[in-house]
Amino acid sequence: MESETEHRRANRLAFSSRPFVLCGLPVRRPPAGQLLYQRRNGQFALQLTGHPQFGLPYGQDRLVPIFLATLAVQQKSQIVRFRRAAEMLDTFGLAKGGKEYRRLVAAFDRIFGATIFFRTDPMRGAAQVVQRSRFNFLREAQIWCHRNPEEESSSIEFENVIVLSDEFHREISEHPIPTDLEAIKVFASAPAVLDLAMWLTYRWFVAESDERIPLFGDFGLAAQLGCVEYSRPRRFRAMLDQWLRTIRAAWPQCPAVICIDGRYLRAAPASAVLPEVAA
Repeated sequence: MESETEHRRANRLAFSSRPFVLCGLPVRRPPAGQLLYQRRNGQFALQLTGHPQFGLPYGQDRLVPIFLATLAVQQKSQIVRFRRAAEMLDTFGLAKGGKEYRRLVAAFDRIFGATIFFRTDPMRGAAQVVQRSRFNFLREAQIWCHRNPEEESSSIEFENVIVLSDEFHREISEHPIPTDLEAIKVFASAPAVLDLAMWLTYRWFVAESDERIPLFGDFGLAAQLGCVEYSRPRRFRAMLDQWLRTIRAAWPQCPAVICIDGRYLRAAPASAVLPEVAA
C-alpha cells in the first residue's frame, strides 16, 4: 500500500516528453505568417509546423503538453479526462479570469493543430541508425468552453476528454521526463526560465558525473532552447546568467554554473525535485 510520503511525492511530480525538453518550443510569439520552427540538439532535430489558422505554439502553450503528459502518466491511459477546462490553470497556479481562460483555449487550438517531426542520428559502430517520427499531439479532443470559467460544470456529462495520438502517447510512456511540479508553478509565467529548468532536470536525470555543456554550436545550449532571439553569444550568456539566478532563487542548491571562459555550462548530478518545505 502506498505510504503517505510516497503519495505526497508522486503528487509533486509533473511529466514532460523528450522532444520538448531536448528542444524547446518558441518562447515568444513567432512573426505573423511563420508556420515552421526548427531547433537542434546535436544529433537530435525538432521541426514544428503550425496550423494555418491557429499558428505555432509558443510561450505558455508549452504547459499544455506538460499537463496532458502528466495526466497520461497519472491515469495510465492514452485517453485523459478532467472535469474542468480551467483545471490546467489550477494545476500550475495560474490566475483565473476571462483573459487567461481565452489564452488557454487558444493554446489548446495551437497544440491540437501542430505537427511535430523529430529525428535522431545516433552512430552505432560503423553503421548509422537514423530514427524519424512525425506526429500530432492529439487525435481527438472534447473540451467544454465557457465564457466565464467559474460557470464550468463539474458534471460528468460535461467531462473534458482528450485522446493523445499514438506516437505522442508512446513517447510519453517510454520516455517520461519527471519534473518538480512546484518548480513549474514558479516558472510557469517565464517560458525561457521554465525551458532551462526542465532541460537541466533532464540532464541531471541522466547524468552520471559532472558535465560541461557547450553554450554554442550544433551541440550548444543556445541551439536547443526556444529563445532564438538571444542567438548572439554575449546576449545569450547574459540572459542565461539571469535565468540561472531566477532558478537559484527557488532552488539555492542548483548545481549549474557558467564556466569562467563563458563557453560552457558546468552541471553536476542532482535531484530534480525541490526539497519539501516543512508544514
